[in-house]
Amino acid sequence: MHRAALFPRSTLLLALLCLSLGLQASPGPSGSETLPSPDERHERSGRTVAHLLTRYHYRDHALDDTLSEYVFDAYFDALDPERYYFLRSDIQRFRTYRQRLDDLLEDGRVDLAYDIFGVYRQRVAERSEYAISLLQDGLNFAEGGRIQLDRSDSPWAESVSELETLWQRRVRHEALELKLSGEDWPKIKETLEGRYERLVRNTRQYNAEDVFQVFMNAWGHAFDPHTSYLSPRTSENFDINMRLSLEGIGALLRSERDYTEVVELIPGGPAAQDGQLDPGDRIIGVAQGDEEITNVVGWRLSDVVDLIRGPKDSVVRLQVLPAEAGASSQPEVIRLVRGKVKLAEKAAKSEVVEVNRGERALRVGVIDIPAFYIDFAAAQAGKSDYRSTTRDVRALIEELRGKDIDGLIIDLRSNAGGSLREAIEMTGLFIEQGPVVQVRGSDGSLQIHRDEDGGEVAYGGPLAVLVNGYSASASEIFAGAIQDYGRGVIVGSRTYGKGTVQRLVDLEQFNVSDGPAGRLKLTVAKFYRVTGGSTQHRGIEPDIELPSPVDVQELGESGADNALPWDHIDATDFSTNGNLAGVVPLLRDRYSERRAGNRAMQALMAEYAFLREQREQTELSLNEAQRRSEQEAAKQRRLKLVNQRLAALDRDPVDEVEALEEMELPDILLQSTAEIVADVHLLREVPDSDPARQLGKR
Repeated sequence: MHRAALFPRSTLLLALLCLSLGLQASPGPSGSETLPSPDERHERSGRTVAHLLTRYHYRDHALDDTLSEYVFDAYFDALDPERYYFLRSDIQRFRTYRQRLDDLLEDGRVDLAYDIFGVYRQRVAERSEYAISLLQDGLNFAEGGRIQLDRSDSPWAESVSELETLWQRRVRHEALELKLSGEDWPKIKETLEGRYERLVRNTRQYNAEDVFQVFMNAWGHAFDPHTSYLSPRTSENFDINMRLSLEGIGALLRSERDYTEVVELIPGGPAAQDGQLDPGDRIIGVAQGDEEITNVVGWRLSDVVDLIRGPKDSVVRLQVLPAEAGASSQPEVIRLVRGKVKLAEKAAKSEVVEVNRGERALRVGVIDIPAFYIDFAAAQAGKSDYRSTTRDVRALIEELRGKDIDGLIIDLRSNAGGSLREAIEMTGLFIEQGPVVQVRGSDGSLQIHRDEDGGEVAYGGPLAVLVNGYSASASEIFAGAIQDYGRGVIVGSRTYGKGTVQRLVDLEQFNVSDGPAGRLKLTVAKFYRVTGGSTQHRGIEPDIELPSPVDVQELGESGADNALPWDHIDATDFSTNGNLAGVVPLLRDRYSERRAGNRAMQALMAEYAFLREQREQTELSLNEAQRRSEQEAAKQRRLKLVNQRLAALDRDPVDEVEALEEMELPDILLQSTAEIVADVHLLREVPDSDPARQLGKR
């Protein structure tokens, strides 16, 4: 049975920048002994959220005992994801409510969440006090033992003594990390005491709205990972990030297991332009200019963000643990100049790559698109010269035509999406006309978004779209359409798999409060390709797969809890632009032959394999000598692999891996894609009798 539409279809926000929200508290006094408690506003908001979830979420699911059990477990996990605070007896104490949360929420009763939080706050105080006591007589780094890096699936501790054993390992690990980074014992002791005191202070700063947000997010995530409740303060921060109106580094951050993790770099922002910071990197320290670095492990996300923000053109230094190097990596310091994200700086850019085939030098144009953007303000103001992805790409194609290119690459690597309208219109630059994407709402309604530019094709030559695991949303819509129409070859690694649409629902319209009442980010629709398959969960499978340092299962939608599944609807009517699929096996074979003989590619693949191996570490030694030995061995192995790649590129070896950041090296994956485009170009030159002629020629 289809449900009623929540809002007029014309107001549906189809492309929403998703801000990942960590567990954090609102600013307040240094601490309060009074436990937060719900008021009538939270009771009304709880009932409203329950109504919206069951009536309008794309996943048609009633509040029932199964969801209740999930939310019960998820709420404890949200408070204590690494199992360092709660005892199993604490969980058992509330277990009688495990199948009753659905009934309580529908009645607006959220008291249980506050009772559980009260126990959590008590346990944090107890563990922090114990951790500080361990520092008083120093630590023995000559002892053995290992620490488990991810305890999210570990059983809850049975006793206080078991928790104390865990904390002994944790404190030694955190102290050893600081020691290996060059800190002496007095500084280590000062840093860790401050860190553990901050844990207590953070929990005491939680107010009633903060606790409500964590609990409502457990409910939202029971439906899908993109549905969440935003408290009034979080809503304000969300709006700020959407407007990009504060000076900073241009990165979306989240709190992940006491660390501040980079979720996404904003195209055109200081971090994206600098190129040293990557999604998945963990920020462990922040410094203003050349001042001393402040360790921020265990800090609230909002406090870390406050340190990173600052005046335009000022310098901030970040101490980070690189995502690609794994748990045993040594921290690196990145120097960034704060600034605003400017549309011109995140705009599409072009270059030409040459491919030598015998005595011929084929020229392949490359258009790098970091995001699907449009200057909404200028467009709405009626300005004829407003900037947009489609307009910029059309102009770049004309420039490249003037350079006599033999083929074109659209580089969408790490393009997380943006404007749906631009993805559709840009598709129209490469097809005559027709449907581009289907959008099915939670009420069963179906919209078909079409390219309707009258059949005008800006470029009809050999085409490849280069993607990776960070290509998402609008990028997947464009790549999927190009693949379905047979218009171009998709090259790279499987994309992220974000094929859902979110709508921000302001709870004030439901009269839940006299003041600000927060918002619900609700998944209300899914994207489907013209062939009927969803982009959700599976993403876009490339026609030709290139090596990747990460597995999309680690970072993509398919690895998220409760992600909506892939499914299929009826295909819509469309006409393909040739039988490109018929020559893909030949293109794939030719690529494989080149890869086998390409020393630089083989070296890069060896590096990627090493980095994956490092990230798969599950534990680390707590013995200083052994830890140093493991770090040095990993460092030397990585350096050897890097120098093998440099040798293959006829470059001099380096003494440190960090030296790569100052070098201009060929993009091996881009060059491989250019070789594939060159293959397509040459196939189009064969006699008419050859089946490859089906590629067509414009």
